[in-house]
Amino acid sequence: MIGLISATAAGAAARDRLAAAWPDRTRVYEGAVGPAVRAAFAECEQLVCFLATGATVRLLAPLLGDKASDPGVVCVDEGGRFAVSLVGGHGGGANELAREVGGLLGAEPVVTTATDAAGLAGLDTLGLPCEGAVAAVSRALLDGEPVVLEQELAWPLPPLPCSAQGSYTVRLTDRDVPPGEREVLLRPPSLVVGVGASRGAPVEEVLALVEGALREAGLSAKSVAELATVDAKSAEPGILGAAERLGVPVVTYSAAELAAVEVPNPSDAPLAAVGTPSVAEAAALVRGGELLVPKRKSDASPAMATCAVARRPGRGRLAVVGLGPGARDLLTPRAAAELRRASVLVGLDQYVDQVRDLLRPGTRVLESGLGAEEERARTAVAQARRGHAVALIGSGDAGVYAMASPALAEASDDIDVVGVPGVTAALAAAAILGAPLGHDHVSISLSDLHTPWEVIERRVRAAAEADLVVTFYNPRSRGRDWQLPKALAILAGHREPTTPVGVVRNASRPDESSRVTTLAGLDPATVDMMTVVTVGNTASRTVAGRMVTPRGYRWQSGPAREEAR
Repeated sequence: MIGLISATAAGAAARDRLAAAWPDRTRVYEGAVGPAVRAAFAECEQLVCFLATGATVRLLAPLLGDKASDPGVVCVDEGGRFAVSLVGGHGGGANELAREVGGLLGAEPVVTTATDAAGLAGLDTLGLPCEGAVAAVSRALLDGEPVVLEQELAWPLPPLPCSAQGSYTVRLTDRDVPPGEREVLLRPPSLVVGVGASRGAPVEEVLALVEGALREAGLSAKSVAELATVDAKSAEPGILGAAERLGVPVVTYSAAELAAVEVPNPSDAPLAAVGTPSVAEAAALVRGGELLVPKRKSDASPAMATCAVARRPGRGRLAVVGLGPGARDLLTPRAAAELRRASVLVGLDQYVDQVRDLLRPGTRVLESGLGAEEERARTAVAQARRGHAVALIGSGDAGVYAMASPALAEASDDIDVVGVPGVTAALAAAAILGAPLGHDHVSISLSDLHTPWEVIERRVRAAAEADLVVTFYNPRSRGRDWQLPKALAILAGHREPTTPVGVVRNASRPDESSRVTTLAGLDPATVDMMTVVTVGNTASRTVAGRMVTPRGYRWQSGPAREEAR
């Protein structure tokens, strides 16, 4: 919950805008600001104070305890010009909150955390428990000193500017080892503890068994991702209580799923009780992995709990990112976030150049030239299979004549895939032309590099006969100049010569150009590969110089119709 505190009418107005936008996330604290700040600090995970930073600092000072547990605090000035991340930038999430508040109120987010200012991923913002010399290693990264990244297992980390040698270390490990003097340990959620329990098994017995198994195996409890068991034990208080104390969820599987898992120590007892010869080992291994601790029983007499521990391999992450038509303000915030998240970027060289400034230090860039789409797709998937966080970029929307299709055709279920939508060339061109896509429409690429012309022609004829608005991608190149005239001739057999046609070149880019002409008036020689051509249907009209296709099939009556004539 986010506590909102204000002192003036202007602050209250901005406060109420946040409260209206985030009704389920915020709580307004009325009355004197001193008691309000104290109450919100005790009750909320974050605060937004519409107060001067000095006043807020004085109110917060007696309340501050530890940066790992204190709420994140953002200050918004009286004029609503700045949203300042004041306390808990990383641990309390104030940096991100400042950006959110700034976006909603039109204020400039002010973030002074050193790693954020330098574009580095903070070690305490990677989403993994970390311990050790966080401040010292972070400072070394900021100062450009060599820092070694030691990954004992593959994991899709964000980019870190690390070296092969150095006196500082970032180590990714699930082993229970102490950090060195100049070392940070990152704890990936790689361990799954399978648990079986008799009815009424005490929480203390289950917890002691799990903690003892981890300790004796030299494994860190901070790397436990979940406790896994059979569906029949989903409400067992001992298992639920142990999971709560460990701070992890309980995941359950059916007896049939567990019975299908090959384990080293099956038993007749669980088979008779819940329908599977193994609970602990099978639940730990059901989603794959390496068994590190075979089934063991608790020390109680009689033993009422069993557990086993498996290490589940880290899954690589592939984000297929659409960059939009070219303008930076049409790159979505989600796409920008994925670019910062990726440790490996794969893309066409000219697209890489568009976003190079958004990449964090340490990002590895694998770029190639035109015509290597399938090679880039294979490269991106291969990098993800090695456990990296990969962004594969394309223009427009990555799923429209771009990289998503070849990448997903190459990828199997051994990696995580995230699709990030982008503004397509058709949509960018349509917004410039007016509203040509107001009714049913279709996009057709006229490039026969991957599709035989006979198939393309059949699709154009179908669109012509169905009276669909048609957007042509890849309409004409130096070596392929006859396809567009042929496609236009097909459409002309079903539409009037006065049918409006929109032509947009380099939509949203500095050298953007556009015009609205007619089916009879379009000169194909003025079109190239950087152009999108949109041909209206029989209802499309030109209104005040703009191309419009009505939502209803019958054209509206009145002044607009007269002007269209």
